[in-house]
Amino acid sequence: MSDSCSPTDPPLTSLSHGGGCGCKIAPGILADLLKGTAGMVMPEELLVGAATSDDAAVYRLNDEQALVATTDFFMPIVNDPFDFGRIAATNAISDVYAMGARPILALALVAMPLAKLSRGAIARILEGGAAACNAAGIPIAGGHTIDSVEPIYGLVALGTVHPNRVRKNGGSRPGDVLVLGKPLGTGILAGALKKGRLSADGYAEMLATTTALNTPGPDLAALEGVHGLTDVTGFGLAGHGLEMARGSGCTLSIDWDAVPVMGPVRDLLADFATGAARNNWESYGQDVVLPEGFSDLERALLTDPQTSGGLLVSCAPQAVGQVMDIFREHGFARAAVIGESAAAGAEGPRVILR
Repeated sequence: MSDSCSPTDPPLTSLSHGGGCGCKIAPGILADLLKGTAGMVMPEELLVGAATSDDAAVYRLNDEQALVATTDFFMPIVNDPFDFGRIAATNAISDVYAMGARPILALALVAMPLAKLSRGAIARILEGGAAACNAAGIPIAGGHTIDSVEPIYGLVALGTVHPNRVRKNGGSRPGDVLVLGKPLGTGILAGALKKGRLSADGYAEMLATTTALNTPGPDLAALEGVHGLTDVTGFGLAGHGLEMARGSGCTLSIDWDAVPVMGPVRDLLADFATGAARNNWESYGQDVVLPEGFSDLERALLTDPQTSGGLLVSCAPQAVGQVMDIFREHGFARAAVIGESAAAGAEGPRVILR
């Protein structure tokens, strides 16, 4: 049996320079880093690769099965070790659901500062990850561990899907309706938590949101009227919406007042807008059109990095009722219609707020 957590263990968030999906490299920098990989061999069985910035890779095994593979890991977004493990694992598995697939197994990625954290605290992180995988009905079948200067945890997550039911972020069609499955604000709330300014109720809401597995994904992919699917994570709603727009050759129009937001977020915006949100805007803001008078604080929420965020669905208008029913059946009471898709204009694919 592992040691219990030590009372001398420091807060997890004090051991890292960032947390959650806010650790992601900004999309503009990432694009530059990946330029040298453009010449890689792409077999015809690879249905989805890196070219479209999708949520996972998809490899066709046969006419009935495709393998979905993804990985995600980050530094602590919360101080409780068990909660950190749950959030990180839930976030990693989300990319499988976002392709319309069902997860089948995971591998753990563990990098821990052994000189700073007790074995008990590290064990609780792993137990939290295992709890999330148990909730998804999959085993952690192996993994890799290293001694690190900062605590990092995540998963390689694998799933399967029928090749015809793969849903890409680039599937949106003009006239589609956009539905978002979870409220925004995890980056803001995580910043407040790190500074001791998040209430118990705020923490409970953040935890409930970030540990909710995006299980509607496969049921949504089974609907003929669902054309595009992604999850909103480190690049914020604007960034992942823009990836959908670019991949689809469309422009997404978002009704900002309809976008769900976690309860305490707007009260904390002025003090805890994140540097990652600013970096996101600098990377892609030229392709996002804001309404006149839109404040810098609201823009920070639009680009706020979401950890284990919600599914963004692009569906035919006649499928909206079914999409909303699926979200409700899976317990996503805050799912909301937030906009629509249209053909891109002369300026190219964009995200337009109204």
